[in-house]
Amino acid sequence: MNPRTHFRLVVLYVLVGLLLLVLMGRLWSMQILDGSHYQQLADQNRTRDIVVPAVRGMILDDRGIPLVRNRSALVVSVDRTTLSRQKDGGKAVLDRLAGVLGTTYQDVANRIRLCGPGIKRPCWPGSPYQPIPVEDHVDPKRALQIMERQEDFPGVTAQVQAVRDYPRPEGATAAQVLGYLQPITQEELDKRKGLKVTGYSGVDLIGRAGLEAQYDAALRGEPGFRRVLVDSQGRVTGTAEEKAAVPGGNLVTSIDAGVQGAAEKALKHAIENGRKAGHPSDAGAAVVMDVQTGRMVAMASYPTYDPSIWTGGISQDEYDALLGKKKGEPLISRVTQGQFAPGSTFKISSVAAAVGDGYPLNGTYQCPGSFDVGSRAFHNFEGEALGSMNLHTALVKSCDTVFYKFAYEEWLRDGGMHPKKNPSDPMVKMARDYGFGKATGIDLPSESSGRIPDRGWKKDYWDATKKGDCKAAKTGFPDVQKTDPARAAYLKAVAAENCVDGYVWRAGDAANFSVGQGDVLVTPLQLVRAYAAVANGGKLLTPRLGLAVMRPDGGIERRIADPQPAKLPVDPKVLAYIRSGLAGVTKSGTAAGAFNGFDFKKVDVAGKTGTAEVYGKDDNSWFASFGPVKHPRYAVVVMVAQGGQGAVTAAPAVREIWEAMYGTKKQKPLLKDGKLPSDLPSAPVQGTAP
Repeated sequence: MNPRTHFRLVVLYVLVGLLLLVLMGRLWSMQILDGSHYQQLADQNRTRDIVVPAVRGMILDDRGIPLVRNRSALVVSVDRTTLSRQKDGGKAVLDRLAGVLGTTYQDVANRIRLCGPGIKRPCWPGSPYQPIPVEDHVDPKRALQIMERQEDFPGVTAQVQAVRDYPRPEGATAAQVLGYLQPITQEELDKRKGLKVTGYSGVDLIGRAGLEAQYDAALRGEPGFRRVLVDSQGRVTGTAEEKAAVPGGNLVTSIDAGVQGAAEKALKHAIENGRKAGHPSDAGAAVVMDVQTGRMVAMASYPTYDPSIWTGGISQDEYDALLGKKKGEPLISRVTQGQFAPGSTFKISSVAAAVGDGYPLNGTYQCPGSFDVGSRAFHNFEGEALGSMNLHTALVKSCDTVFYKFAYEEWLRDGGMHPKKNPSDPMVKMARDYGFGKATGIDLPSESSGRIPDRGWKKDYWDATKKGDCKAAKTGFPDVQKTDPARAAYLKAVAAENCVDGYVWRAGDAANFSVGQGDVLVTPLQLVRAYAAVANGGKLLTPRLGLAVMRPDGGIERRIADPQPAKLPVDPKVLAYIRSGLAGVTKSGTAAGAFNGFDFKKVDVAGKTGTAEVYGKDDNSWFASFGPVKHPRYAVVVMVAQGGQGAVTAAPAVREIWEAMYGTKKQKPLLKDGKLPSDLPSAPVQGTAP
């Protein structure tokens, strides 16, 4: 062997030796250093991790009756990630699945596509990386076909799960109060790193509105997991590890299903009666509050909807109907989010403001048919002159001109068109003390604040609208001119005035404010809270729905505390005087006709009518009440938008609610001795409906 050949062999031996050393080192690294990692990967080839969703807690009324519960259902879900790995993107799988479910490929494909701009429902609004439910009412025979033929349905699961059920006890829907569930989005998951994924096939359903959203954390529970053994075809052969899910807590509320059902029924009757009288009556609210605790007993909103519409997916037409104005935007709660001019129901604030500003509580005042506020005459309802009267009668007969005079004189004392540096504005300040113009703090999301206009608001509004007013002052209103020349001329004059000094708080603004007209807006919840404060002697309570969260076994997890109430800065003698005046409204005042034949011995009810003018629309109809007068327990308010006079449309509905609660000769009372349960109920034994 020549030296050159020998050298080459030595080099080859060295290279082979080095390669063997590298191979042995790599084997040592894989088997020793990274052995546990590769063991885990090997296990994953024969195991699958399944999220076991927690059963969501129920929402109960004050007696423990479920308002929202769960029912067992076979749910078929599709994993988009698994389908995307198929050569055809999963089309063949979806074709076979559609055949089993008795539907079309396109229907199933639509359900698993992701929601986005231009994508109509049905579509998937949740995370794209989680299985998507396509059917929650599957026949067991169809589900068995899927489970037994997993090789034909990769990425498709069929499992028994709990889905939301709405039993409607006593006819109570309470859709806007309860809220609804929707899948959590990937964006939300990314923001909430600690949020555990539960729900349909590992997809978290979270509350999007109402109590479902407000108490989502308490209702959701904790998910479990199951690690199952699978064969090469993906079929389950056993269980390797399992952790049970922890069910969510049951939320006990102050809503009484019987009173809620009665309020919804009375509101529906009010809407129907308003329409029979020729009014549009396109929206409304009915609310009942415990005046001593602030607990909400009933909250009805119109138009409403069936909350079960969210279960199992929602079509584009159904979704549009919930949000669209054509159907009246039923998703909006008129109790907490509707904002309306309150009309004469607002006078409880104006009386307190006038007396606080120095007008004698027992004084005598004139009630002419009209009162000149500056250069403009402001009229009583239908221009009726009622002569001299005290403030008690002014409430009973609902005299507007008495309040116009108060407001105008206060405006003049504040400097009129050239206000002094720190104007007193007693009526504005008192309205804010009553809680108007800000959210009440109820335990529901998305509450509206209403609007209490003042000098600052007027300036801000002028800044935002003066450009349009100045343009209208020059061009006029040609569309209105064609049908109503006098109205067009008036609007042009107003626009010209606003263009120059629309920021000024005018005498007319103050006069309208005093009787709940003009730019004043309140929610029905704010108004019932204000009447509760008058009834209970001045405690401005924070409305509350949640009473407690209870464990599934019936034990109390936590009680929900009531916030400390604020105090109305009104002399108790003034509040007592107002209560006396309101007590006369139902017997000899503006609501006497609506309460004709009412059994005042069973429950003595006080109240106030309100007929609020709305430009270009029919009047809003209000009636606000409390009772029993001597020992108040509840406040009841009904509002019908474009419903006409308060005494004609809203007041009869309030009467219907009181008679349902306390009973009549022909009707058993919903409340025994007029009382609600004082103790927490026992949780229902069964958490899911069959």
